[in-house]
Amino acid sequence: MIAKTANRRSALAWLGAGMGATFLTACGSSPAEAKGFKVSYSETEWKKRLTPAQYYSLREEGTEPPFTSPLDKEKRKGTFLCAGCANELYSSQTKFDSKTGWPSFYAPLRGAVGTSTDFKLGYPRTEVHCADCGGHLGHVFKDGPKPTGLRYCMNGDAMKFRPA
Repeated sequence: MIAKTANRRSALAWLGAGMGATFLTACGSSPAEAKGFKVSYSETEWKKRLTPAQYYSLREEGTEPPFTSPLDKEKRKGTFLCAGCANELYSSQTKFDSKTGWPSFYAPLRGAVGTSTDFKLGYPRTEVHCADCGGHLGHVFKDGPKPTGLRYCMNGDAMKFRPA
């Protein structure tokens, strides 16, 4: 009887470990932690360079509360930059009011962003990160306006605005 119980426990333990490894592999590593970006700092240096809110969004892949970013209401002509490295991300010409509470765009500037799949909510979403420093910017969804049909839903804390 003891051998049967031990074998069952062992089998369940291995099954659980296998499922956990599969889940972790599917999630992948965070772009913010990945190496090889044009702009790279230690986590200590990132913490010195960024405000706590910027660090939370860009380096810890956090999301600011909706309707809290002044960039959501920004209507001037200009360019939205990565708050971590000043990479030019979006033109104000592609910004639109998605009524979600976050700055939204229908297209990034060429080569400005990268994407990866994120499973943090238990289902796949397309995460958007800065192509130069790997900082987490937000997510892209397929419910945006023409001409792309995409909605790049960005954290205002992850960006700065440079007027034209």
